[in-house]
Amino acid sequence: MLGKKKMPLIKSLIASGTVIGGDISFEEGLRIDGVVTGNVKGREGKPSVLVVSENARIEGAVSADHVIVNGTVLGPVEAKQLIELQPKARVEGNVEYKAIELHLGALVTGQLCPLAVASEDKAPLKLAVKQA
Repeated sequence: MLGKKKMPLIKSLIASGTVIGGDISFEEGLRIDGVVTGNVKGREGKPSVLVVSENARIEGAVSADHVIVNGTVLGPVEAKQLIELQPKARVEGNVEYKAIELHLGALVTGQLCPLAVASEDKAPLKLAVKQA
């Protein structure tokens, strides 16, 4: 993601007019056009992209590598790589991300929280101390 890796293909769809109650776990890509009442999470260790379309609604926690929101999410969102909040996005909950793209018109009622930089990405800062 972030221009380094190819985005996974969208292989699953929750169509408009569909209402699902319960948690969803997915890998690769998932597009939601309907309503989900439950948590939506990409499987650990597998690439994942979640698209929440303009008319979609999720009532629960969301977690994936790449999250694209143009609908409504009522719950916290974790984007392990990138989150795109498009013009009609409405998020009520904290948003954790590594990188963020925020379009004019998007609304977040919560905190925007960058994820901590992993130790492999950046070496810890060491201070030199003079010994007497």
